[in-house]
This record gives sequence, C-alpha cells and structure tokens, in this order.
Amino acid sequence: MPLTPSEQLAALSDLLAARREAILAAWRKLDRADPEQMTGRSLTLGQFLDHIPGILNAYELKLRSRPGGADARAAEIEKKEEGVKHGLHRWQQGYRLKELISECGHFQTCVFEELGRIVAAHPELELATLLEAHRQLLHLINDTISESAGQYERMQQAEAASRVVDLMNALATVDEIEQRRAALIHQAVHDLNSDVLGVSMAATMVGRTALTETARAESAAFLQRSVQGLTTMLGELMELARLEAGQEKRKLTAFDAAELIAELCEGNQPFARERNLFLKTEGSLHLAVEGDGDKVRRLAKNLVVNALKYTEDGGVTVSWGEEKENWWLMVKDTGPGILPGASQSLKAGLQEATASAKESDEKSAAAKGETSQVLAAPGDTTFRTKADLHQPGEGIGLSIVKRLCELLDASLEIASSAETGTTFRVVFPRHYSNPA
Repeated sequence: MPLTPSEQLAALSDLLAARREAILAAWRKLDRADPEQMTGRSLTLGQFLDHIPGILNAYELKLRSRPGGADARAAEIEKKEEGVKHGLHRWQQGYRLKELISECGHFQTCVFEELGRIVAAHPELELATLLEAHRQLLHLINDTISESAGQYERMQQAEAASRVVDLMNALATVDEIEQRRAALIHQAVHDLNSDVLGVSMAATMVGRTALTETARAESAAFLQRSVQGLTTMLGELMELARLEAGQEKRKLTAFDAAELIAELCEGNQPFARERNLFLKTEGSLHLAVEGDGDKVRRLAKNLVVNALKYTEDGGVTVSWGEEKENWWLMVKDTGPGILPGASQSLKAGLQEATASAKESDEKSAAAKGETSQVLAAPGDTTFRTKADLHQPGEGIGLSIVKRLCELLDASLEIASSAETGTTFRVVFPRHYSNPA
C-alpha cells in the first residue's frame, strides 16, 4: 500500500535524521571554502555547529508533525529559540552580520542537496513530498536568518546604547567643569581685573584668588582629573570609530603571547599597588602563537586596566593557556560584578551569550567524552546597586574589546556575579589561514 503524504514526510524526516552528521560536515566544508567566511575557521567543530543541530531537530519534527498540531507548534518554538541563541552566540564569537547570513545560505544549500539525494535514492517518495520539504526548508532558513540576525542587531544596539550613556555622562561632566570654571573666574576677576579665558587660565591664576588652600587644591585636582578623563574618552571614541569604520587591519606575525601578557602585567603593577590590589599572573613561560601582537596587547591592556580600575578590594588574576587549535587569555577580578550603568546591557548580553555557548559546547564535548572549557555561569548573578563605581568610558572600553575580538576572529566570554567578581575569557586562533 502506498504511503500517505503524511507518512512520506515522516519517512523523509527519518532519512534526513540519519544523514545528520553528513549534512553538518558538508555545511562546515562549504562554509570554510567560502573566502568571505573568515571567523568560523578559527572555531572548534562544537563551536561552529553551535545551535544548528537544534534547528535541524525542529525541521525534522515539523516534517513529521500534523499541520497545526502540538508537535508543529513545538517545532516552531524550538526553531525560534535556537535561532535566537545562534544569533547571540555568533555575535559573541565576533561574526560579522554578513557572515551570519551567508552561513545560513550555505546551510540551506547543504540540506537542499541532501533532500535531492534522498528522494533520488527512494523513488517511493513522490515529487509532492519533496516540494513540501523544500517549502518547509525555505521557512526554516527565513525564520533562522530573521531570528539570528534580529538578535545580532539587538546586541549591536545594546552596545550603541551603552556608548550613548557614556557620552551623556561626559556632557554632564563638561557642564560641571564649566560651573567650576565660572566660579574660579568669579574669584579671580577681583585680583586680575581682566578677562580670564578658560579652565587653564583660571587654574593658573587661582593662586592669586581668595580661595582657601584646601578649596584651591580640590578645584585644581578636580579640573585635572576631569580634563584627563575626557581626553581619555575622546581617544577611546577615536579608536572605536577607526575600528568600526574598518580602518584598522590585522598584521599577522609570530609572537610569544606569554611574554607579551607577562610584560603587560608587570608594567601595571604600580597601578595595582597604588590601589592596594594584587595583580597575579598564571600561565606557561612561553606560548608561541600567530596573530597581531599589538592588537592583542591593546585588548589585554583594556581588560586588565579596567579590572584594576573597577575593583576596590582583593585584586586581579591574569592567566593564559592552550586549547586545541586555540589559545586563551583570562582576566578575573574580585570586584562587584555587573553594575548598573552604561555597560550593563552589553555585559549582560555577553554573559547570556556565554551561557548559550556553554550549552552547545557541552553537548559537543560530551559526545566526544571531553569537558567544555567555556566559562560556566556563577551561582549568584545578582547585580550590585553601587552605581557610584561606574566610571565614564566603561561601555566604550568594552566595545573596543569587542571590536578587537571581531578583528582578531576571537570569542569573548564573560561570567559575573556580586560574590565572585567578573571574569573575561578571550579565545584566539593559534594560527590564521587568511590575513584579513
């Protein structure tokens, strides 16, 4: 007796499931052959496959399900959830949006070709069955791109929002500087009997005013700190603008990552001692890698200095090591965890992305009898309310780190809680096949 249309789709779903590994292998091969797809080449198999097996599960379930039934609805929910996780994870791994969309196209091609081979080998499956499978595949890829790209865009907006808050804080600081400057000019005008122009002249001539020594010292120190902070922020904005405009390219050379990071930490020991914090290093004496040493140093410096800046008690531990085809850098502080402020949404997004990466990587590692090295989420993820610890430029600095990771095809992971502090882990390729 011939199979009914529903039975044929169920049979096709089972045959497709049996070819799961072949489809995924073909997809990875096709993606790596694309010269425009650079970021995925530095990922392990588990990191690359990510939540795509879950999306395939949803597709196979949809083929087996009665239209409008409970299984069909469950398949739609699973497809949406896995698509969101995939977009979040790819953003965290440093994918460009074009790469995300292109890999979905490659995935569609591989499933499409596999469906053709299955139907050719099983003549009992009718053309109508193949057409319905193709129709469901188009819906699958369209929804996957929509959910993945949508989540990717939301995270980019979160980054932009954090920079807006930083700029608003900077403008507020400028306003406060102007008010203090006006007060200094008012004091100085009685002695100078002439116009006083700008903060610099006011600070220079304040010694001749009637201000007390304490007030004069506090005002001068405030002006110096504020101007220095704004100058630093402007420099960071310029650096971020160059990175986002694609004006910086990576220059690949061989270097010793262990020596580079150890030297960087040694140079920041005075800053740690000034704040009564420890700065410890853990790792091998030598770690030969390929990459852009200058940009790795900038990235590491940003993480280390920020960790020291936002930690009040305890200190910072910097470690490094090897992991299969990659090497990693980890910066762990004993600070207050994620704080309300400009960078909260960006940090929270990275933490959610890390949890998603942990979920998919654990499944892949378990299948091989291995252990996932992705950062585990801490038990307590309560946000502290000490908003006074937020400093201007925090969101901009983290965005710079994220852009440098994208330029270096590196994944950025974060785990943070009020009890254990914040840990950043950056996973770099040990070798590059494309200079980019």
